Amino acid sequence: MRQHSAMLTLVSAAVLSACGGSGTPGPAVDNSMTRGTLVANPPNLVPIPQASGPALTKLDPVVFKGMLEAAKPGFTQVTGVPKCEISTYYMKYITVGGANEPTNATGAIMVPSGSDPACTGPRPVLLYAHGTTVDKSFNMANLRDNQEATMVAAMYAAQGFIVVASNYAGYDVSSLSYHPYLNAEQQANDMVDSLRAARKAFPVIGAQDSGKLVLTGYSQGGHVAMATQRAMQTTYASEFKVSALAGMSGPYALAMLGDAVFGGAPNAGGTIFTPMLTTSFQKSYGGIYASPSDIYEDKYASGIESLLPGNLSMGELFTSGKLPQLAMFAADSQPAAKPGFEAFFGAGNLVKTSYRNAYVADLAANRCDLNPADPLNCAPANALRKAGVKNDLRNYVPQVPTMLCGGKDDPTVFFISTQATAGYFLAKGLPSAALTVLDVDSAPAGVSDPFAAAKVGFAQTKQAAITAAINAKQDPKQAIASAYHGTLVPPFCNAAARGFFQQVLAK
Repeated sequence: MRQHSAMLTLVSAAVLSACGGSGTPGPAVDNSMTRGTLVANPPNLVPIPQASGPALTKLDPVVFKGMLEAAKPGFTQVTGVPKCEISTYYMKYITVGGANEPTNATGAIMVPSGSDPACTGPRPVLLYAHGTTVDKSFNMANLRDNQEATMVAAMYAAQGFIVVASNYAGYDVSSLSYHPYLNAEQQANDMVDSLRAARKAFPVIGAQDSGKLVLTGYSQGGHVAMATQRAMQTTYASEFKVSALAGMSGPYALAMLGDAVFGGAPNAGGTIFTPMLTTSFQKSYGGIYASPSDIYEDKYASGIESLLPGNLSMGELFTSGKLPQLAMFAADSQPAAKPGFEAFFGAGNLVKTSYRNAYVADLAANRCDLNPADPLNCAPANALRKAGVKNDLRNYVPQVPTMLCGGKDDPTVFFISTQATAGYFLAKGLPSAALTVLDVDSAPAGVSDPFAAAKVGFAQTKQAAITAAINAKQDPKQAIASAYHGTLVPPFCNAAARGFFQQVLAK
């Protein structure tokens, strides 16, 4: 809720300024419900409050470096020292929901400027997709309180990319009552519409588009970025030309991951992701359940459809008893936990054994992933498995340079998703020269390894986390598992993605 309150203050200040408080005319307002409509043009310029002075409407690179280093000493060694000033705009636009119903969403536009050659003239556009969050007030235009937004600004906008970042339908002030989580078609449409809206604003906010477009995102956003590139290649080819794609730790092989979870290897955070998925697919397609109590134990079923995203933090969801932290399945549910996954089976479990039994029976009768070159050549009867296959991205081949980044020990989005997707692309004819697969949790491959810095930096950060856990008399394995997906991997995959984009764009 703190982030939401801060954002309301920021936006209120921007609205007062835009509506003529300084004697200037207000924005042009478009109330049509056409996809890609920018509701107010120009969008709201968001001031960034400073602890030691007035709010800044343009974030100076020196000031930004100070902010980054104060929050996390040494962080600019990973992000690079900011080169550009950043102006951040908050926009509202029209898109569609999971059932193709008209709705709205919000997002951010970050515009670089300044005297450095990286910041002047026409700039490439980076379309960014954010990771999973339970916070309904999540807003990528909030550079003061949103850590992911701050990192994206540092990695890309401060280095000369125009950044467009959707908050997604169902978040912030979107009127959609749910979030179409990992609905590949809807989330791609949402991203397309955010870029359409942003392009309408570019001429009036000083964003000079070079015509080069790159796509990236982390975790959920990795899936969203790849789904968006697929849509731009197959559905919107006459409107968008993508230069490169970088997916980071994404659940691209969604059907495979779902089968792994229900087959006895649940992922960390699964008690959050599963309700988000089932609500998304039920609202989008129907047929996932007649009632949430078909899937969830009675103590969790009531209100679970409106729980996520919401106003409770992840910790509060667990401490309030709204969701269990670990126990996906009952202790005696079969098949038993695979080695290393025992903690996800126990008392107070989320998913009913009867529902898991039906899923597992269908998994045995209708296997997918039998052929790595044709993994979705299967016909599951279970509704949740059908939705997993529908939103699995191993059904096309990108026609642009592609990078897939992650960490081999990720307990949240298993690295096998990256490996299986890369294997599929190669089997279907993507030239190996067009595909880069990066495990940041690996040793540099010699002095010529272009990602040696990311790998070394990750190793050093991981070791520092282990040392800190030991000094605090905590289990270092548990500390690394807790931080791996959300904290350790993202900076290094983003740094590698930026380098990859810069290399592609320089050609």
